[in-house]
Amino acid sequence: MLKVTGSTMPGALSILSVTVFADAGDGDQASRAPLTLDELSLYTAPVQKFVPADRDASQLEERVAAVRKAVEPYAAWCRGTYAKIEPKVQTAVQFGNDTYSYLKNPPKDFYPRAGVIGFTGILGLFLARGSRVKRFVYPAGLMAVSASLYYPERAVAIARSTGDSVYDRAVQSYAAVEKMVNPQSKAEKSDDSEAKP
Repeated sequence: MLKVTGSTMPGALSILSVTVFADAGDGDQASRAPLTLDELSLYTAPVQKFVPADRDASQLEERVAAVRKAVEPYAAWCRGTYAKIEPKVQTAVQFGNDTYSYLKNPPKDFYPRAGVIGFTGILGLFLARGSRVKRFVYPAGLMAVSASLYYPERAVAIARSTGDSVYDRAVQSYAAVEKMVNPQSKAEKSDDSEAKP
């Protein structure tokens, strides 16, 4: 009988094909028949069936489940808020990176132009003594004028987009004021006139 051991190379044993003959005990060569690995008791493992045991939840598990249910609305709110804030934060970070790379390699005459624009803002603060409106309008106006002298294409693009947005806001404000002044719409008036006859 051939004895098969896998102590030296257990991984090679699974690749190696070995024929093992069982000994019938009577010494007859004809009674020897080849066996498969599943037929040998050494290589077969009994099939185990695991049945999950139902057990009651412990007091700790019940408390954790209660805390999870109580915290779930807040966690959902945090996820929603994070989803809303994340693109804005990413945009701010990208703007910061772009500004840093722009200031690291500025175009020709950028710093003198920025100095003149900043000086006009300080001049506007000096001229705007008195009311709070002047303190906002004068520096912003003078800085806008000096920036538009240095960057006329961008000033035209900004003026167009600002004009469009101001027009849209004015139309929306007019519609809101009209709804407040005349709460009944024309459709409701026509329905009332049809119902009277």
